[in-house]
Amino acid sequence: MAMARGGVNICGVSIGVLSLHSLFPKPPGHIKNPSGLRFTTTYEVLEDLTVPRLLNDPSPEMIAPLLAAARRLEARGVRAITGSCGFLALFQQEIAAAVSVPVFVSALIQLPMIHRMTQRPVGVITASAHLLSERHLAGVGAAEVPLVIEGMQDSTEFSEVILRNLRNDMDLAQIEADLVVAGQRLLDRAPEIGAIVLECTDLPPYAHSLQQALGRPIFDLTTLAGMVHDAVLRRPYAGFT
Repeated sequence: MAMARGGVNICGVSIGVLSLHSLFPKPPGHIKNPSGLRFTTTYEVLEDLTVPRLLNDPSPEMIAPLLAAARRLEARGVRAITGSCGFLALFQQEIAAAVSVPVFVSALIQLPMIHRMTQRPVGVITASAHLLSERHLAGVGAAEVPLVIEGMQDSTEFSEVILRNLRNDMDLAQIEADLVVAGQRLLDRAPEIGAIVLECTDLPPYAHSLQQALGRPIFDLTTLAGMVHDAVLRRPYAGFT
């Protein structure tokens, strides 16, 4: 008789999420809205780590709580670990070294692969073009990838709610419209880009509209998490020969 392995309280969770503390809406497509995901998730909320703090004042003091949270997720049986903000790229290497399951805390980790797929510069739409640095890119092995970067920092709605935490309520339609405008600015500057990566985890809910407007492949953390889920939990194929 085959014995099933025990040792965890809740079973059947594939992706663990290192979650920054935030109270603004997360529509379907966001990694922090499990209702819209095709894989199961569990969350470790870092109460003292917010989006403004991570973007504006990252420090080595953040590493210890992140590593502890990642180890708790691993102990709960997750098959892989991601994050709720692409700027966690700063700590990708430390977190990956601290656990034995795959770690992908930023959508930016896809940049080298996408460049090799297209042999063209990769467009990045980020929460803040001013704050995305070479350190973030180096953290995910993307320092040498040719990039064209556009930020959402000029969107009043995005800036007030997500970048500065001035309020919790958010106009989702305005965010969607502002993302398309940012994407169009990106293509106007660099029509040669082959694909676009959404660094910010708050943008995947609107990726379909962006693709309709720009006609480029759009990569983000949610699609990456789906790929990793499929890799760590392989299933037999359906069909016939």
